[in-house]
Amino acid sequence: MSLELKNIEKKIGFETHVYPTNLKLEKNTINILLGSTLAGKTTLMQIMAGLDKPTSGEIWFNDKNVTGMKVQKRNVSMVYQQFINYPNFSVYENIASPLKITGIKDDEIKERVGKVAELLKLSGMLNKKPNELSGGQQQRTALARALVKDSDLILLDEPLANLDFKLREELREELPKLFENRECIVVYATTEPSDALLIGGNTATLMEGKIIQYGKTIEVYNKPVNLNSAKVFSDPPINISDIKKNGNTFSLLKDNVKWKTSNVNLKDGNYKVGIRPHNITTYKEGNNSIEIKGKILISELSGSESLIHFTNSNSNWVSLSNGTHQMNVGQEAKLYMNVDEFMYFDQNNNLVSHV
Repeated sequence: MSLELKNIEKKIGFETHVYPTNLKLEKNTINILLGSTLAGKTTLMQIMAGLDKPTSGEIWFNDKNVTGMKVQKRNVSMVYQQFINYPNFSVYENIASPLKITGIKDDEIKERVGKVAELLKLSGMLNKKPNELSGGQQQRTALARALVKDSDLILLDEPLANLDFKLREELREELPKLFENRECIVVYATTEPSDALLIGGNTATLMEGKIIQYGKTIEVYNKPVNLNSAKVFSDPPINISDIKKNGNTFSLLKDNVKWKTSNVNLKDGNYKVGIRPHNITTYKEGNNSIEIKGKILISELSGSESLIHFTNSNSNWVSLSNGTHQMNVGQEAKLYMNVDEFMYFDQNNNLVSHV
């Protein structure tokens, strides 16, 4: 089983929403579409589902061209970020609804609904109406309706976006387990890099209607092919600075911050460095930390992390440290960068080295 997009393009009027795209998704995989709002994630999913037609290109499923085939003729389920449930139906009736229209016998429907309800912790709520449920329970109901159908393709369009933090964390951890041992392809769209890292599987980074990179999630995160892919996969935003290499010594062009490393095999010259916020901290981390001075712009504390925005040589930087580290706005502070986690890009923004 596979789903393949062959040179898919989507235009509306003179606007291109999805540029020519080639992507192949295999059976028994969870695939993340990661990108900001308007990156093209929903449009791609609607084309995959048959809810929208591409302007050009073809969609192949199981070695069959299904371009233009109506969604009703495809074994597809889709879950949106809004809680789309039938308000007058009970939870049981909501979950069972896609099975009833296919003529499956009542006994089999009852068995399948029971299994998926137990999986999603809805067994005690089957007689309730959606308006009697919490937001998380309503979204579980929508997920259960998608799962009960045993679809070949399950599309989840930011399904956790409207949930509070605790419910989001809980469901995000459960999702990979829900699809274990299922003969299907799962596509999950999100704006959150943390979703992709927690869910795992494969990730495609998207920007402005283009797929930048696709591969194993951890590989795309650790080795983005270019600066755009690194930007998509960084929240808070990745720090980027122009640097110069001379021998084994690197330096920020606008500052006297310098470091040495023998692990980066690059010719002397100018490059860009990408540093994720969690690699700039208020404390030394790793065996190769260097000091950077900055003027504090914003200091945000949560229960477990400290987010600090600061300036260094007229450039804005972001630091993310574990724990609570209070700093005052306007304060001159010392922070530390973990050189061992730097990513180096050439002047065309392509990754050239990652320590």
